Amino acid sequence: MNGASILVRSLENEGVTTVFGYPGGAIMPVYDALVDSNLRHILMRHEQAAALAADGYARATGKVGVCMATSGPGATNLVTGIANAYMDSIPIVAITGQVPMTSMGTDAFQEVDIFGITMPIVKHSFIARNANQLPELIAEAFSIARSGRPGPVLIDIPKDVAVAPVTREHFAPQQEDCLPPPSAQAVARAAGLMRCSRKPVIYAGGGIRISDSVTEFRAFVETTGAPVVATLQGLGALNHDHPQFMGMLGMHGTKAANLAVQECDLLIAVGARFDDRVTGKLAEFAPNAQVIHMDADAAEIGKLRTAQAPLQGDIKQALAQLQIEISCAPWLQFNQKRRQEFAWQYDHKTEHVYAPRLLHQLSQGTPQNTFITCDVGQHQMWVAQHYGFNRPHQHLTSGGLGTMGYGLPAAIGVQCADPDALVVAVSGDGSIMMNIHELATIRRYKLPIKIVLFDNQALGMVRQWQELFFAERYSEVDLSDNPNFVDVAHAFGIDAFRVDRPQQEAAAVERLINSKGPVLAHVVIDPRENVWPLVPPGKANSQMMEASA
Repeated sequence: MNGASILVRSLENEGVTTVFGYPGGAIMPVYDALVDSNLRHILMRHEQAAALAADGYARATGKVGVCMATSGPGATNLVTGIANAYMDSIPIVAITGQVPMTSMGTDAFQEVDIFGITMPIVKHSFIARNANQLPELIAEAFSIARSGRPGPVLIDIPKDVAVAPVTREHFAPQQEDCLPPPSAQAVARAAGLMRCSRKPVIYAGGGIRISDSVTEFRAFVETTGAPVVATLQGLGALNHDHPQFMGMLGMHGTKAANLAVQECDLLIAVGARFDDRVTGKLAEFAPNAQVIHMDADAAEIGKLRTAQAPLQGDIKQALAQLQIEISCAPWLQFNQKRRQEFAWQYDHKTEHVYAPRLLHQLSQGTPQNTFITCDVGQHQMWVAQHYGFNRPHQHLTSGGLGTMGYGLPAAIGVQCADPDALVVAVSGDGSIMMNIHELATIRRYKLPIKIVLFDNQALGMVRQWQELFFAERYSEVDLSDNPNFVDVAHAFGIDAFRVDRPQQEAAAVERLINSKGPVLAHVVIDPRENVWPLVPPGKANSQMMEASA
């Protein structure tokens, strides 16, 4: 065995079955070892897409996603995907080839210091310097990636290490990871705050999915009786139609959710980080509330908002220890009435396809085992608002980094993880062009991914902000020279059709759901359509802008 072969065997020992990547010179010994392995390698058409596919695989499965690339541009092309995983706390291991150790530091062909480049966007980095130590290194990398607050880990492998003979065959045992329970004092303090509260709100974040705490969270919600709001990454932690759910909060949150938070006397943050897109003007966010904050990462607690009861550690245990009924029935009923009052209306009078209505119809028609992967922009917010999620793993989108081009590769990762699932990638005409080449990957592996492409011939979210906050001085948002996306899909060997009238919406949804193979719906929408409501920059969440009558 050499370093490359024991690396591959160590991945198998960690339970890895699927790897996303792109070969090249420095990583070639590892690709040679793949030939004799049981790993399934998915050849992406760009290294960024490989990292994003590994991200999608990890979100859908809860396992560590793995991607590979060669040195130099291969490694640097992974950077955006690594940063995306870091911002959203997604466990991935990125393996890069490197020039031989004897050439490192000499500006050799395709040499870059990927260890240094990625240092701010990984949990940890390794440079493998001894082939015999690779099994322990792999085991440690996977443990770091999935433990505590998960995140990406980089392993850089010089070519001479990859081809070096291994003098002892061994495989390191998988490392068990566990979080400590929250302190008894903090739990007692939180219990006291809950018993005194009359207007509580539970603020659900992505940490519920990450910690696999959905069951405990739902029991906590039922016991407390409190209204619930969710972040973009927290959608699905509670069923979208649950009577206690008020919707997403924040910049494009529901009016019911934002007002509930602004008026609450106790905010119970569960796996959430008080992100700026959630809080609006931070100084005026939940101004009358005491805060209970449950999080695995001690650095998040108190970072942006002081918590009267900081519960750092295992979210599952915190939720289990705080199964306390709160006397808040009148407050819940008040918020339920407000949710009905501000409910979405889908009878929008327009000659164009209405994106919210189409997404609502898609939500009603898709089976339980459906995943939605989403790009970034107006369509991303419409998905969050109008598709009803019942599991947090259903919804995959780039939250912290806001990576355009995420949706298509993430869908590939999900479909590889769950071949029997219905996987729908929702994109915009700006976002899809970032990684449109991955249509070739979908075709090669016969992945039955459904693509909903909203086309408003503009960078829609940027255009909306220029309209509202830059005096309609439109700068570099015109995409009116878009290609015919139906023809583009056909060129890649993928079925496609155009939807440009409201009367076609229902049939389009039915065709998407019932198609056996991959299909792209090119959905033409009104270029002037905006996402509402909207909390303007620098304003409190109670100061929402809404569509004019």
